[in-house]
Amino acid sequence: MIILGIETSCDETSISLYKNKKGIIINNTYSQAKIHSPYGGIVPIIASRYHSKKIIPLIKDTLKKTKIKFKYINAIAFTAGPGLSSSLLIGATVAKTLAFIYKIPAIPINHIEGHIMSIMLIKNKPKFPFISLIASGGHTLLVIVEKYGKYKIIGYSLDDSAGEAFDKIANLIGLKYPGGYKISQLARYGKNKIQFPRPIIYKNNFNFSFSGLKTHIYYFIKKNINKINQHQFKCNICYSLEKSIIDILIYKSIKALKTFNINHLAIVGGVSANKKLRKKMKKITKKINKKVFFTKKKFCTDNAAMIAYTGFIKFKKNIHISKNNIKINIKPKWNINEKF
Repeated sequence: MIILGIETSCDETSISLYKNKKGIIINNTYSQAKIHSPYGGIVPIIASRYHSKKIIPLIKDTLKKTKIKFKYINAIAFTAGPGLSSSLLIGATVAKTLAFIYKIPAIPINHIEGHIMSIMLIKNKPKFPFISLIASGGHTLLVIVEKYGKYKIIGYSLDDSAGEAFDKIANLIGLKYPGGYKISQLARYGKNKIQFPRPIIYKNNFNFSFSGLKTHIYYFIKKNINKINQHQFKCNICYSLEKSIIDILIYKSIKALKTFNINHLAIVGGVSANKKLRKKMKKITKKINKKVFFTKKKFCTDNAAMIAYTGFIKFKKNIHISKNNIKINIKPKWNINEKF
């Protein structure tokens, strides 16, 4: 059984193949980060243009490298949302067209569910039920994963995601997009001399808010504009920003583990690659006799491997959906019992 995965939700064009028993055979990704860097963020029309330019050559290259012919592929899994509509359209069109030509199922995958399931690509997997912290460029969520396909959202970002906060604040201090990694690099040389707020950390819920932190730092920089070009000052901002966001993510995640009496925590998404987050979370979960699991770093950002794997699970369970009937937006109006 071989599943082809297609991911085009934002600025990465990614193609992957998942084979029963062998797992991920290949994950082939083209990143547009350098293309969008001069603009300080993703430009949707440029993103979709590059998806349409790269997707077919990537599929051909993937099949050539693995020496697998299309006739041996059993189904195509593609990201159906959430994401940039113009980018999603490219992946969906190619997936459904190929599925029609080769008479195989086209399986739409929720992008968030893909991130949640990316934890299953590691060797030692968490046991159900577990709590998943999804911290990426576009989303910050806490979800109880009861079993494959059954999820309960217990917390979400009311405004910016953790990844957006990193990128937007990086832009304020003159770092090019994407800024999360660059902030982590500078934070290594920073000192704990600035105190930034931790919005709604002690509120009686599991939600997140990062826009207030961004605003606070904006006015802090404006007040200290004469120092912003000093390297040490910039490093200190990065150190305190990273510490603030990590503290919020850890506090809410640990609170969720204790409240729902769940022993396993999975951390996925681009922000999960952060070294300090990994180190601190491992230390704290060990202290309270809980276990934490992290996605492989190569599968933290958007990738087709998580889409192909999730498609494999749906194919195995005979959930063949040939049309995109998944319409999900990350908005506060979600009920915590709503499922993907």
